[in-house]
Amino acid sequence: MTMTSIESVTLDVADPTAADRFYTAAFGLDTQIRLRASEAPSTGFRGFILALTVSQPATVNNLVEAALDAGATALKPVVKSLWGYGGVIQAPDGTIWKIATSAKKDTGPATRQIDEIVLLLGVADMAASKKFYVDQGLTVAKSFGRMYVEFATGSSPVKLALYRRRALAKDVGVSPDGTGSHRLMIGGDAGPFTDPDGFAWETAPMTDGARPLKEGLST
Repeated sequence: MTMTSIESVTLDVADPTAADRFYTAAFGLDTQIRLRASEAPSTGFRGFILALTVSQPATVNNLVEAALDAGATALKPVVKSLWGYGGVIQAPDGTIWKIATSAKKDTGPATRQIDEIVLLLGVADMAASKKFYVDQGLTVAKSFGRMYVEFATGSSPVKLALYRRRALAKDVGVSPDGTGSHRLMIGGDAGPFTDPDGFAWETAPMTDGARPLKEGLST
């Protein structure tokens, strides 16, 4: 079996219409993020985040401000650091988003252009989770011991990375504790299966009531 692509990520939300409105206003995301109505119980950290990589600080500011204006909560304010510039917000549906750039200076006017979407899964045992995904056909692109693994996903709309769960929670400013559903379904070119940390995959294209956001950015 080979698996090289994540076509979309489905977020289980209480109110798909409200979530649709938020994500269109905040990020302009289109087919990569899908929404499905769910009341699955979930408390605390859901074990994953979505990261948006952009080209410059002005674009980070633009997207973070749009998200806050649309109803998001700031978890970590936008700051400059050794690695670049970024901040963390939590959408009204509870999903945590990190918006960041490796650039420290602007090279042009602010835009809403998103260069990369990365799904970071918090894992309990990095060695076991890494082996699981390699066995599914993924190729490791970057690996930093038992802390972080990034997979080569080619032209996939969404990239996949694994991060130690406690470190991921600390990075985005929340407690690592959480119970219940991840409220996440990953749609790829293989599946269905569930990984060692309980993250579920299904074969794309996804149906079962999920729907893409109606509007998106032109790229």
